[in-house]
Amino acid sequence: MTELDVVTLIRDSLFITMKISAPILFTALIVGFVVGVLQTTTSIQEPTIAFVPKIIAIFVVIVIFASWMVRSMTDYTRNLFMMIEKI
Repeated sequence: MTELDVVTLIRDSLFITMKISAPILFTALIVGFVVGVLQTTTSIQEPTIAFVPKIIAIFVVIVIFASWMVRSMTDYTRNLFMMIEKI
């Protein structure tokens, strides 16, 4: 295995990690922003109010994107094992 193969492997693993986590992170960001704006406009400063909508939204996103996430990880793992086979 050459240095180029190692760099490619690290780059691909970081890319797949970002690709899989992006829907969850963006959902948490958007819901947190919306709840923060609503809390600011209504002057409700209870910190626990922000957690429930975020948890529900993240759960919904995981349910919606779970098959895509598993398929992406399976494809990456399959390609990784194929690469090991070539060595």
